[in-house]
Amino acid sequence: MAMIAERGLEQLTMAALGRDVGMSSGHLIYYFHSKDELLLRTLEWSEGRLGAERARLLARSAPARERLDAYVGLYVPDGHRDPHWTLWLEVWNRSKNADADARDRQAAIEGAWHRDLVALLAEGISRGEFRRVDADRYAARLRALLDGLSIQVAIGLRGTDRAQVLTHAREFIAETLLADA
Repeated sequence: MAMIAERGLEQLTMAALGRDVGMSSGHLIYYFHSKDELLLRTLEWSEGRLGAERARLLARSAPARERLDAYVGLYVPDGHRDPHWTLWLEVWNRSKNADADARDRQAAIEGAWHRDLVALLAEGISRGEFRRVDADRYAARLRALLDGLSIQVAIGLRGTDRAQVLTHAREFIAETLLADA
């Protein structure tokens, strides 16, 4: 992750990574079998850290809307070339040639984000904070919106930044989900 943040993914070669961590590229291939596997395992490690942070944020005793804002804030990249999002984009781009196991592991990453959001939405609905919506369908739509806008931030599309994405998300949630809207 540090190398991705510092140099970008295009500079991440097994040889360069090996030099940075003090081992040969052959050693890296021995442990990870391929660059694709190395990237996926790095993404899983990064997602593990984000998952722990997400669990902490969602477990707080706060209104569902406040926790939903925290979820969105954790989801959206920090800015252009955000290391986690750069890695996520690369792994998903490579997934068109991935085997079933790699696809299942990617689906597990997405599934964790989705399940947490569905649970939060269901809680907010049951407490009367959110409108009665199909939590699963709403979560799929909200995540699609966040993915699309987040990709624009991560690739550095002019005119799109984190603050704008967070504003779009807050407005969308207010217009489509809040019980008092």
